[in-house]
Amino acid sequence: MTIKVAAKHEPEEIMMRDVYVNTLIDLAAQDNRIIVLNADLMKSVGMAAFQEKYPDRTFNCGVQEANMIGIAAGLSATGKKPFAYSFATFATRRCYDQIFLSAAYAGLNVNITGSDPGITAAFNGGTHMAFEDVALMRAVPGAIVVDPADSTCLEALLRLISELHGVSYLRLYRREAVKIYETGSAFEIGKAITLRRGKDVTIIAGGIMVAEALEAADLLAARGIEAGVVDCFTIKPLDQETVLECATESRAIVTAENHNIIGGLGSAVAELLSENLPTPLARIGRQGQFGEVGPMEYLQEAFGLTARHTADKAVELLG
Repeated sequence: MTIKVAAKHEPEEIMMRDVYVNTLIDLAAQDNRIIVLNADLMKSVGMAAFQEKYPDRTFNCGVQEANMIGIAAGLSATGKKPFAYSFATFATRRCYDQIFLSAAYAGLNVNITGSDPGITAAFNGGTHMAFEDVALMRAVPGAIVVDPADSTCLEALLRLISELHGVSYLRLYRREAVKIYETGSAFEIGKAITLRRGKDVTIIAGGIMVAEALEAADLLAARGIEAGVVDCFTIKPLDQETVLECATESRAIVTAENHNIIGGLGSAVAELLSENLPTPLARIGRQGQFGEVGPMEYLQEAFGLTARHTADKAVELLG
């Protein structure tokens, strides 16, 4: 892999949803088997651009997520490559049986994108706030689960997924992400990226929490603590080699995710370490409660998903 880390970690000028749609348009130009489906959310993800280019390969299934997955599975059975989109709560929880049986158990190729995971649902509130989507999808045999930190990673993962066969789940933050990687970076599904190394603690993060982890490392450095940061954008399959390497190099591990600490990235890391290399571990994430309504900044603070919370947890863990 060739990774070019951005010199400055600032908000990008392009929204992640635009990168998502533009990448699918480009992929569709190269492969006429690519089909997109959504659950009456054409406007929210900007899929009109794809529909204008490929009207015969765009399907608005209405507010019927289970039916959408069934249609995607049927299209896959005929040799198509379907990409199905909805809000993360509905793309996973509402149609889980169809994902599990119609797609995964049947050995078909269905790529699912769930947007607005966790606190990024913001004003849509608790009913739309997916803190359990990763836990659900990790339990699907053979499924791939990814959580890109920025647009460069997002585009690369979409291209990689389009070449694979099976069930995949991609968490999509629709708005402008913090820039982590420069254009031209290459990624590998199942291989985490070590952004910094630290002998005291390593923060293993995913999605929007990668930027917070980098800021937390700066806060810790100011306190004389050397913190590493790993972008674990592939939650399943977990990069076991890198996680164990971090546990060997550092005194402790902190995981940081925009998800419930039950069943997500923190659980995956805890399961691996407990069976192979017991290591002091703390998990930053939602503590098992339901979501609530509010701006992202408020929710991030209320749920402890900030650089400051992450740094404080690391200090507490190190004793």
